[in-house]
Amino acid sequence: MKKLAVKLVFAVGLALAISGGAHAASNAEEVKSKTSMCEGCHGIEGYRTAYPVAYHVPKLGGQHAVYLEKALRDYKSGERNHPTMKGIAATLSDKDIEELAAYYAGN
Repeated sequence: MKKLAVKLVFAVGLALAISGGAHAASNAEEVKSKTSMCEGCHGIEGYRTAYPVAYHVPKLGGQHAVYLEKALRDYKSGERNHPTMKGIAATLSDKDIEELAAYYAGN
């Protein structure tokens, strides 16, 4: 009976580990799918935009996650004022902001 209990605990632990790995992979794909709204401007090397004034669009990859999170939260709250970024940030949840910041900090 004791061996059966040990095997059962092992099997449950293994199942949780496998499902956690599958969840992490699907979560990474979900985060990657959210980057499309960023890549249109930030993913083009040397891109400049003329709205609302002409300026160089900053590269996101390699920035510090804390900086990116703060910037997105500031756009969302209105503390930073850029019409396009305010509109995009308004659609993001706190989890989205954290995940996008972590994604770009790692790239």
